[in-house]
Amino acid sequence: MITFDRNPENYKHWKVVIEEHKATLFLDVSEKDGIKPGYDLKLNSYDLGVDIELNDIVQRLRFEHPKVKVVVITSSQEKNFSAGANIYMLGQSEHTWKVNFCKFTNETRNGFEDSSESGSIKFIAAVNGICAGGGYEVALACDEILLIDDRSSTVSLPEVPLLGVLPGTGGVTRLIDKRKVRKDLADIFCTNADGVRGKKAVDWKLVDYIAPPSKFNDLIDERVSKVSSTVKLRDGKEGIKLKSLNRNITNEGIQYDTVKAEINRDSRIANIHIIGPTAEDVINIIDVQKIGSNWWPIKFARELEDLILLLRTNELEVGVLTFTSEGNTDHIMNVTSIIEDNANNWLINEITGLLRRTLSRLDLSSRSIFTIVDNDSCFSGILAELLFSADRTYMLNNAMSPEGKEGPFIAISKINFSSLEMVNGLSRLATRFNNDELKLDLLRKLIGDKLNAEKAFMEELITVIPDDLDWSDEIRLSVEERTSFSPDALTGLEANLRFPGKETCETKIFGRLTAWQNWIFNRPNAVSEKGALKLFGTGSRAKFDNKRAVSYTHLRAHETREDRV
Repeated sequence: MITFDRNPENYKHWKVVIEEHKATLFLDVSEKDGIKPGYDLKLNSYDLGVDIELNDIVQRLRFEHPKVKVVVITSSQEKNFSAGANIYMLGQSEHTWKVNFCKFTNETRNGFEDSSESGSIKFIAAVNGICAGGGYEVALACDEILLIDDRSSTVSLPEVPLLGVLPGTGGVTRLIDKRKVRKDLADIFCTNADGVRGKKAVDWKLVDYIAPPSKFNDLIDERVSKVSSTVKLRDGKEGIKLKSLNRNITNEGIQYDTVKAEINRDSRIANIHIIGPTAEDVINIIDVQKIGSNWWPIKFARELEDLILLLRTNELEVGVLTFTSEGNTDHIMNVTSIIEDNANNWLINEITGLLRRTLSRLDLSSRSIFTIVDNDSCFSGILAELLFSADRTYMLNNAMSPEGKEGPFIAISKINFSSLEMVNGLSRLATRFNNDELKLDLLRKLIGDKLNAEKAFMEELITVIPDDLDWSDEIRLSVEERTSFSPDALTGLEANLRFPGKETCETKIFGRLTAWQNWIFNRPNAVSEKGALKLFGTGSRAKFDNKRAVSYTHLRAHETREDRV
């Protein structure tokens, strides 16, 4: 089983040096320590294990070192920054492994950008050697790229001439949309395996600054000082330690303190049950600092993130996730208020960022999501996001109950309108209503109100509200029907419906990742025995099927509508 939590004492591929407001990450990949056997990680090439460590490092910097404002990513290897994703790993991997690997690496890169945009840590790539493919993608995700001008160090996206695949899983998008590289120059850049160096790299907007070897460290210090001054919410005195997750993995499921998942492989369903906060979690901001990673919102976000990643990677045939919860609505609303009222506190900002990125992982997972609100539920405040991320929501309607039961209830809060945006830049509520401001203004008037099933349905916040007689059968039949459909058809359907409206850099990245790359990674030009990926490093030329049968509009349709998750 592949796991995603790491111990800093056991990092194999990165060295971390912290100096006041700067943290420097030195990439020095251990060649023999790939996450799977069968390949060597030469030239600072990376696999999933290298990126898992990078994700862990950045997460710990956010929470454990609040004085750090800028992260500098560089290499310990002479004249070699990174050769990117290991080609031999990709050549021998199953298609599903390739896609999950690419998705996780892009979520890590997107995490850099999310951090920078939210007032947290900013990132500088100090490229001190050859920087190719996925190595350049790491740099592209940073706020600035510095390139040593030593007549040999280059940046490149050489996948087209060398591998027969799309240049980068997010590289092309960041090149054009983020760095504003002119498309004809980008065309030359992406079809030239040799890369671009020095002043031309600056002129083409491929990097921001260059300096000769004798002045490169001075350039790094200068840019760190400048970028640090733009960081808004990294002013904490003491951090909080991210303690090891309390996790128990069995054949029947995965259990944490706040999240429990039961996995039914025969029916291809994972039932995810969330245990909400207690009265002890309703505390002031000073006590939040003292409690640290045991405070419910942090613990919940870390546990849910870990679960999502474990299911994605290890339970490929589990196609439907059902969410239930238990807890007190007042407690979750009060905990949510603590986060809303202290938004400018560095720790609360980091907690919000962790929640935002974790929920985004759920949005981008190719799994059907049903959220079920029963008598014990506490889907309010932060947890209301799971109502709006779901493909469908079911809420028990007790209005006609002979026992006169009043619940269950849901409640929305300010945080549901901002701070936890999806990769399309909109809140889940705004996405649900196609950014209809009139509707959103009406919903804002309901903030804090407890809504029963009939009221929630009337306000269009719930999909179906069966009564207690139909409750069990309605959900059972809906889930059984869902698992009977084609997984490919559902992935396309869900992607169309989850991300309506405008495109962003992030939605384009994930669109190209899972549509273009899915298509290209399945084509014989890349992966057959005579394909470019299979023959890489052998000295033999790939034999291509030269028919241009697929139109650009077909690819664009895939990118923007069919398979974004």
